[in-house]
Amino acid sequence: MIRLENVTKVYPETVSVDNLSLHLEPGEFYGLLGPNGAGKTTTIRMITALTSPTKGRISVNGCRVHRNETRFKAELGLVPQHVNLEPELTVTENLRLHAMLHGMPPGQTLKRIEELLAFADLEEKAAAVVNTLSGGMKRKVLIIRALMHNPRVLLLDEPTVGLDVFTRRKVWDLLKSLNAKGITILLTTHYLEEAEKLCSRIGLLKKGGLIMEGSPDELAGVVGPVVVERFSNERTNLSFFNSRPEALEYASTLQEEFTVRQTRLEDVFVRLTEERVSA
Repeated sequence: MIRLENVTKVYPETVSVDNLSLHLEPGEFYGLLGPNGAGKTTTIRMITALTSPTKGRISVNGCRVHRNETRFKAELGLVPQHVNLEPELTVTENLRLHAMLHGMPPGQTLKRIEELLAFADLEEKAAAVVNTLSGGMKRKVLIIRALMHNPRVLLLDEPTVGLDVFTRRKVWDLLKSLNAKGITILLTTHYLEEAEKLCSRIGLLKKGGLIMEGSPDELAGVVGPVVVERFSNERTNLSFFNSRPEALEYASTLQEEFTVRQTRLEDVFVRLTEERVSA
């Protein structure tokens, strides 16, 4: 569905994406993780042709991604990191504007708006000016706006940034239901729990390159499914083991405070990228 082959993006002072190859299958929910500056947003921008790669090839459903190509754009829906709705227009007017840009006929547009407002539980906000909405509602509008033209692929760049835990989980439910309908989703996020809960496969980026790829369980298996977390000298140290008895045997030798638990995605991220993700 989405294929990147040896894609590199070079800016005057830095290499943002370095020889990146990815392949997303139809219906997959794929998470792209990495510290700030790892190349996540640049990758999304190249897939949508907002930025051109320095070298390499990108295709969506067999269509080459290029600034002057139009076929692939019908396949994609983009939810950007920053809210870029028209703040003085109503929710319905924002959706109509998107439909016009995609050449949707008026009758089809009205029906699609009704469907999406109901799907996102936003019927009561149809006539509300976007400027008056909460952050969570604006994020929902961004998602359904991206779905107006019935794309087969949804690109989400930090879609829940700044939302409280309750609202974030409501957005998660929305995204899971979309994926259940067969929509292919590519997600970038700083919330590792978000990737763990939503994604069937995850790629870890570091300095623009893919350092590891697999399901959350597969990634945990790379470093060890059980971790001993030690607290000493105001630092947290992680030691990974293949079994709980092995971890407990090691922990019994420790003098400092410790916890023995199942390896989480954040542990894998810290071990492989040597950084913690900041929200």
